[in-house]
Amino acid sequence: MAGAGLLTVIIIAIFILANAIRILREYERGIIFRLGRLVGAKGPGLVLLIPIVDRMVKVSLRVVTMDVPAQDVITRDNVSVKVNAVIYFRVIDASKAIVEVEDFLYATSMISQTTLRSVLGQVELDDLLAQREKINQELQKIIDLHTAPWGIKVSVVEVKNVDLPQEMQRAIARQAEAERERRAKIIHAEGELQASEKLAAAGEVIGKTPTGIQLRFLQTLTEVATEKNSTIIFPVPIDLFTPFIKKMAEK
Repeated sequence: MAGAGLLTVIIIAIFILANAIRILREYERGIIFRLGRLVGAKGPGLVLLIPIVDRMVKVSLRVVTMDVPAQDVITRDNVSVKVNAVIYFRVIDASKAIVEVEDFLYATSMISQTTLRSVLGQVELDDLLAQREKINQELQKIIDLHTAPWGIKVSVVEVKNVDLPQEMQRAIARQAEAERERRAKIIHAEGELQASEKLAAAGEVIGKTPTGIQLRFLQTLTEVATEKNSTIIFPVPIDLFTPFIKKMAEK
């Protein structure tokens, strides 16, 4: 009987000791409650608890990556889109994360979803597609403001995908095609203008020197002769014979 009683005492002592000792990692903190009252955050390392009296809740201080489910949003210009996002946050005050809110992960997810719908509903579709960085900063600012009393710091919010209706995708594609055609026509017109200006300048230079016209004519003949043509018909400018005519007249 004495041996059995001693064994029982040893087992109870081991059980109590196991419940009194906690080891926390570098990224963990333990929130201690003593008879229901908050004592504070402990860790990392070895933490000693009073059995039965103390209760500890572990909180991770690492950055949490949370997907915000796709939300149906109607933009300010009445376009229905489906948008999802990703949010990066971490606990900076473990005591507030446990005491101030029942489930800080769920609460952060809910405030992220409502903020996403609220902010994107105030912008137009073109701004949503073109000014993504500005919208991300606005989302981060608002969500961080709401989660700060819970001891949570939101560092980054990124809008991931914007799913558009099929008819809107076709309309955007037509708009982009029209824009490319407009730019192509402008570039072509600018090229024609520059070419005409260069030709006009060249014509003025050649017109000032009669021999220049003849040289240009001979150069054109040379370029035409390089082609494999069986017959070449070309006009002979009268200016080409002017020197001969003057010489004959002098005789």
